[in-house]
Amino acid sequence: MTEPQLAVDPVATSNLSAKAPEFYPSGYNQNFNQNFTDSSFEDRCDGYLTLAEYVQDFLNHLTEQPGCFETEIEQFAETLNGWVIADEALQELVELIYQQATSVPNFSYMGARLCNYLSHHLTISPQSGNFRQLLLQRCRTEYENRDEATKGDETTRKEFHAFVLFLAELYLNLEIKGTKGQVTRAEILQEGLRELLNALFSNPVDSNLICAVKLLKLTGSVLEDAWKEKGKNDMEEMIQRIENVVLDANCSRDVKHMLLKLVELRSSNWGRVHGTTPHAEATPENDPNYFMNEPTFYTSDGVPFTAADPDYQEKYQELLEREDLFPYYEENGADLSGPGELYFDEIDDEMDPEIEEAYEKFCLESEHNRKQ
Repeated sequence: MTEPQLAVDPVATSNLSAKAPEFYPSGYNQNFNQNFTDSSFEDRCDGYLTLAEYVQDFLNHLTEQPGCFETEIEQFAETLNGWVIADEALQELVELIYQQATSVPNFSYMGARLCNYLSHHLTISPQSGNFRQLLLQRCRTEYENRDEATKGDETTRKEFHAFVLFLAELYLNLEIKGTKGQVTRAEILQEGLRELLNALFSNPVDSNLICAVKLLKLTGSVLEDAWKEKGKNDMEEMIQRIENVVLDANCSRDVKHMLLKLVELRSSNWGRVHGTTPHAEATPENDPNYFMNEPTFYTSDGVPFTAADPDYQEKYQELLEREDLFPYYEENGADLSGPGELYFDEIDDEMDPEIEEAYEKFCLESEHNRKQ
């Protein structure tokens, strides 16, 4: 006698894909060249027909996995030194990096770091100028159109604002070595940022003012320190312009609130504590800012503790072991993750500029409603 057959529910199938366009943020390119994940770096330059293909692939790779910068930038520079041997190739390299830094959201910081590294490690130095000189010439082209750009349509202003923030990152990250070996910032960028701020405040529409706020939040403390060293009061003049805009301009209430918050930030020395010790000499005993960037955790009883707590290291380790926050990593740093799994340094947690702007507006509205 045959045993009765049990009915088996059909397996549900789906056409959904984790690689669907809806799962990628705006500005993200799904078609990154797989050479940077499926083969060793030494093999990645094989098969490229042009310099542009190789450079663009690496830029896309950094956009997707910014944590790879430290481990792969040296090999990238060495490959370029064997490839970029003519003026035209160097010009093309500068343009590719500039376009990536001003058109891909959140790549301005990485682009500035890349420019700084290449400015010190590319060996080609033709009569037309070395890498840094050509980069600054390219930036000057956009800089000279600042007045027209701030008065342009929405698309033109958006492109200009991306350039402004990239120039700010360049000012912070591009290191210039002096004749005596000292490292300084590019003074020409300092002057350029001041004129860009003047152009933005001279055409006080909301998007221009928001860009100015972002620029000053990013570079305000460094700019003011540099101006003070020269005995200039440029920041005082800039703050006065902001106050005039708040009083006279027809910008939105939220933007005016952002400007006032910026003035408040500057009045608190840009959030810095007075009397700090230089980084090389800083200790928990002599620098009140020593622990300011360390995270705050909470025990199981809800008691907060930070790096300033004498038992911080012990409690922190206990927390990691209990929560199992790093299941794929051993204490010695060996990677135990399987193929295709994300590394922590590959996760880019920066917000898209549009999302960040919307979030700031939401916070301002919430604060306003709470006070009413």
